[in-house]
Amino acid sequence: MFQYVVRRLLVMIPVLIGVTLVISSVVYLSPGNPAQIALGQNANPEAIEELEAEMGLNDPPHVRYLDWLAGAAQGDLGTSVRSQRPVSEMIMERLPATLELAIASMALTLIIALPLGVISAVKQYTWVDSLSMVFAIFWISMPSFWLALILILLFSVNWSIFPISGRATPVFTATWLMSLALPAIATGTRRAGLLTRMTRSSMLEILNEDYIRTARGKGIGDRAVIYTHAMKNAMIPIITLIGLQIPLIFSGAVIIETVFAWPGMGRLLVNAVLSRDYPVVQGTVLVYAVIVIAANLAVDVAYSYFDPRIKYD
Repeated sequence: MFQYVVRRLLVMIPVLIGVTLVISSVVYLSPGNPAQIALGQNANPEAIEELEAEMGLNDPPHVRYLDWLAGAAQGDLGTSVRSQRPVSEMIMERLPATLELAIASMALTLIIALPLGVISAVKQYTWVDSLSMVFAIFWISMPSFWLALILILLFSVNWSIFPISGRATPVFTATWLMSLALPAIATGTRRAGLLTRMTRSSMLEILNEDYIRTARGKGIGDRAVIYTHAMKNAMIPIITLIGLQIPLIFSGAVIIETVFAWPGMGRLLVNAVLSRDYPVVQGTVLVYAVIVIAANLAVDVAYSYFDPRIKYD
């Protein structure tokens, strides 16, 4: 297992280089002059040229990329064009909020989807099964940004239960949970619909296996059969889907953070794109890539726990 993790970490290096190369190419090809944007539309041309030279905008693209990559390897992601602050410092301020939203969304997804999918499989073709599938299809069809607006309208504007926007501090308090609730629901419920369907399908397949019938024939109770024997073996495709959902949660959080004015990396990225703050765009995308790759590595390691037959040499 240790050797496998080390190999995966080494594979991360060319993947991250590829990600940075793509985003840097997009940045270089994007319209707009960062120096012009930083100084304003009415800035003196000489001042613009001086700032361009200071920012290295006159260097060839490959030189600028290699300089940025060398700095990124040492933890220096550059300086923001707008605020003149270190990009790494700005990201570290926003990273906790993004991780809070992602973890809360995934937790909500699992809390809803796993029990509902299992119950739907056990109660196949009953009203419970039909109701859970209606729930799943409804949430899969509901765009996250539209759900976010509906939640704000109902629970913040009409009923004044939750705050409209923002992130309360300190964390792990009732006020913080109230501010986190609507963004997490908007991000997590759509994933719950898809995971419910996958859990149901996986459980139905396992419940028809011979060893499940044998366990029941030996007089083992239904609860033990479902949660001890069937559930653990049904987790492999579910874990695979969870791994696929992680990038979607972070990409969806970009929109949700903007709608709820949640001070995370997604909102930072949107503002940086709108203001052509390219160092912030490059640094934020790089951190997103590291988080997604690390999360997928954790998913791969989880396979061996749920299925001891899977060995990593």
